[in-house]
Amino acid sequence: MKSGPDIRVLDTANDVFRAAANEWATLSAEAIRTKGNFTVALSGGSTPRALYALLASSSAPKLAWDRTFFFWGDERHVPPNDPESNYRMVNEAMLSKVPVPAQNIFRIHAEETDAPAAASSYERTLTEFFHLRPGEFPRFDLTLLGLGPDGHTASLFPGTVALEENQRLVVANWVAKFNTYRITFTYPVLNQSACVMFLVTGKDKSEILREVLENPGANLPSQNVRPTHGRLLWIVDRDAASSLRSHGIR
Repeated sequence: MKSGPDIRVLDTANDVFRAAANEWATLSAEAIRTKGNFTVALSGGSTPRALYALLASSSAPKLAWDRTFFFWGDERHVPPNDPESNYRMVNEAMLSKVPVPAQNIFRIHAEETDAPAAASSYERTLTEFFHLRPGEFPRFDLTLLGLGPDGHTASLFPGTVALEENQRLVVANWVAKFNTYRITFTYPVLNQSACVMFLVTGKDKSEILREVLENPGANLPSQNVRPTHGRLLWIVDRDAASSLRSHGIR
């Protein structure tokens, strides 16, 4: 049975980041206790950047960095030193500041000229790390996602072919409005996660958040993220939640 969303509305963006850090720590401790490691799929954007900076700070919960394994749910088709690179952002905000072993970091090699080849390579990386058999999908302990102004998440944009993919793990998704490929996890990977955590802050996200959470007929990419056997958690601030009806949230 697919779980319904747990929607948490907090006063400020800083409260959102603190709550997300605490969730990360709880999920990490439980995963390490039960299976020895913690696997997380990271997202790009300004909102998660603040979370990453918090996790790397002295005020963060204590984390077992040596048992945490980092992957990316999507990436721009750029080299890792490009200002647009999701890997570069995470590395600058967090990974370069914490004692995580280099072998625990699995970035997408988006510097490859052939974006579909880069996607296929990352799919092989997931298959090997998670010891997947044909037809299986990896189960991340935590998948972090954001919400775009058009309702996209990861690099699953409205009107793109990746929305229909149900067999591949990773694809190169052509996004016409940017005239470029984005490399992204597919819905089957996102929906296999033990916990999917959306972070949304700011008044500018209030209308799209209302559409995603309260208009089932909107047909937005974010609405198709529904973990099959896992939790769907939205942590949002008051500004982002300002257009929501009050029932069903806490």
